[in-house]
Amino acid sequence: MAETMSGMTRSHRCTEVSNENTGETVTLMGWVQKRRNLGSLIFIDLRDRSGIIQLIFDENETDKDGFAKAETLRSEFVIAVAGTVRMREGNVNSGMATGDIEVVVKELRILSESETPPFPVEEGVNTKDELRLKYRYLDLRRPNLQRNIILRSQVATGIRKFLTEEEFLEIETPVLTKSTPEGARDYLVPSRVHPGTFYALPQSPQLFKQLLMCSGFDRYFQIVKCFRDEDLRADRQPEFTQVDMELSFVDVDDVIDLTERLIANVFLESIGVEVQLPMTRMTYKEAMERFGSDKPDTRFGMELKDLTDAVKDCEFKAFTDIPGDGSVRGINAVGQGGTSRKKIDALVEYAKGFGAKGLPYLIINEDGSYKSSFSKFMTQEEMEAIAAAMEGKPGDLILISADSNKVVFDVLGNLRLEIARSLELLDKDQYNFLWVTEFPLLEWSPEQDRFTAMHHPFTMPMEEDLPLIDTNPGAIRAKAYDIVLNGTELGGGSVRIYQNDVQEKMFNLLGFSQEEAYDRFGFLLNAFKYGVPPHAGLALGFDRMMMLMTKEDSIRDVIAFPKVKDASCLLTAAPGAVEEKQLAELCLKIDKSEKEGQQ
Repeated sequence: MAETMSGMTRSHRCTEVSNENTGETVTLMGWVQKRRNLGSLIFIDLRDRSGIIQLIFDENETDKDGFAKAETLRSEFVIAVAGTVRMREGNVNSGMATGDIEVVVKELRILSESETPPFPVEEGVNTKDELRLKYRYLDLRRPNLQRNIILRSQVATGIRKFLTEEEFLEIETPVLTKSTPEGARDYLVPSRVHPGTFYALPQSPQLFKQLLMCSGFDRYFQIVKCFRDEDLRADRQPEFTQVDMELSFVDVDDVIDLTERLIANVFLESIGVEVQLPMTRMTYKEAMERFGSDKPDTRFGMELKDLTDAVKDCEFKAFTDIPGDGSVRGINAVGQGGTSRKKIDALVEYAKGFGAKGLPYLIINEDGSYKSSFSKFMTQEEMEAIAAAMEGKPGDLILISADSNKVVFDVLGNLRLEIARSLELLDKDQYNFLWVTEFPLLEWSPEQDRFTAMHHPFTMPMEEDLPLIDTNPGAIRAKAYDIVLNGTELGGGSVRIYQNDVQEKMFNLLGFSQEEAYDRFGFLLNAFKYGVPPHAGLALGFDRMMMLMTKEDSIRDVIAFPKVKDASCLLTAAPGAVEEKQLAELCLKIDKSEKEGQQ
């Protein structure tokens, strides 16, 4: 039978005990990590969230009942012990925070026994993700995950402290709100009280934080849960957390300055990393042309170079028969001229996954001669022009894409990352922050045959581009900004539209009639009739930031109870079926034929 704690009070967590406590009696509680039985001596590694400490059960010093119980201990038993701290005798473990001390146990209570865990509860264990997530409560006992979750809490506390000192107010916004489908899918919640109608879980508090600016709360923030019913990747979850901010009477530089100081403060206080300010800024146009991405990883080079002029008169049709909005560009994998044909073929197939029809390549041999997949169509001068434009040297491998700019950027932007991964150029100890600014305001959707907002319908155009609304809307730049860390979009925001005439033109560009605009966003547009301040905001992806701060490869390792790729929870088996009675109350009925067809 399990014992109780009655009369015992924990005096320390495991690693709060140090050599300064030598000779003192301490009371510790936690989980058995490991047991070693040497007959008259039993050694136990006791673990709690702070770490591990070694316990000794000595036949001559531990009470008889306690020593007998110590012989029954197994991994993950929960115990309470009282004992005396002493220095270790010649077996100091420099790899442990408490490696120079041990606790000689006088009294032991077994508070809870454990079955044999389905996997070892220890750091670095090689267990399938599916098993780890099914038994997440065991997985979370592992020291590395505990450190991640503890750091997450510390960072959240640091953010709140910083923003509070900057005179922000933490204000909660609704979780049950109205669906405004534009972009990713909403999670819908049926209403029992209003049959046939639905709430939506928020993809962002966007409209409410703008309403708060209308309400006079000129600095708002919230560490908030958001929801998107979209396909998952390593840095996405159906429910995620963001640090959400909105400020009145500010412009782009004000938001960027505040965000930089917030991040610098949090990184220094939480993980001891000094972030250099001001951070680099780069326009969207420059980012795409240099890196093929609007979230460039600048920890390594391999930048894109424009070869269009160098090959414009060649006889290689792949270089000359390109769309009017296209170009010929390349990347130089320095020193990789010795790459095997098999690996080059693998890169070709990888490029095809991003729309490439092929992947012309050029190897500069050590003697300065060229080996190429297209050399028979080129003169020596044209080959030299390519090499010169790519700053190629003997031993280099040049990879080229020729197509629409969209395809070229997608292909080469992803290729440079793939090559960097294979060459282990991505240093997780390096933190390269970057602002990308001046995004296009709009992007054309062939499916919808209209422009859509790249950010959202309330993003302010750059003032100098306002005349283009009537003549060339696709060329309008937005007062939008993303903060990027090591090739991951850490967050983004924009200055908002607050003038009615500009907002009406924006809705017209997006194909919304006045009636449709008011149907979707009427509560915000009505609020704007009563005096709205200029305002701007930003949201940081908290899970992504924690993933990068902890040097993990997936945000699942910084979230206590994450979902898997199909948005299900292996621990609770959610989502699940509900009783017919519940469906009836909601005036819902499952189409079983449709359900069976999906199985």
